[in-house]
Amino acid sequence: MKAQGATEYLVLLAVVLIVALVSVALLGFFPGMASDAQITQSQIYWQSASPIAITEWSAHTNSASYSLPYLRIKNNGIYPIRITKFLGPNGNWTGSLEISVIGRKNISDYFYLAPGEDSYIAWNLSPLTTQLVYFYSGGSTGSNSWLGGASSLCNYNDTANPGTLVMPDFGFEYIQYMDSNQQITKREIGKDLIVRCS
Repeated sequence: MKAQGATEYLVLLAVVLIVALVSVALLGFFPGMASDAQITQSQIYWQSASPIAITEWSAHTNSASYSLPYLRIKNNGIYPIRITKFLGPNGNWTGSLEISVIGRKNISDYFYLAPGEDSYIAWNLSPLTTQLVYFYSGGSTGSNSWLGGASSLCNYNDTANPGTLVMPDFGFEYIQYMDSNQQITKREIGKDLIVRCS
């Protein structure tokens, strides 16, 4: 009886391992499935992040060296905040936006958000209101509107499959206004920001 039970246990274990291996092989064979799952996980995380959430996104490129995201950013917290920097991996950051027609401006000038309020960076809106931050794969000086450290950029040479923009360890530096006399500078560093390119 003991031998029969042990044999049945080994057979069941072998079946479970085979099913697991087949599942892993299929996900590896269909890379689109894996990236879709990663994009969905990134979206769920960032939509519910607090105090700073990202509620809408897309990305495109007009160059092989950078990608231009559209991000709608919302204050999900209970206190007013002022975003001062966008953060990337390895200490990369930018504190500037490129405003069409106007030129370079501080992120903090445009991203004071009351609780529930939102704003955006964008590439496809009116030229007078477009606020750009360029995501690219190199390092970042922090003094311009380029955020370095992306591990994947939109594919400039393939319009049929433009790929994904991936910024590891994406986050924000912000000032939280607890009351009129208390301001605290904080950082929110989250999961990878993964955006399907269009």
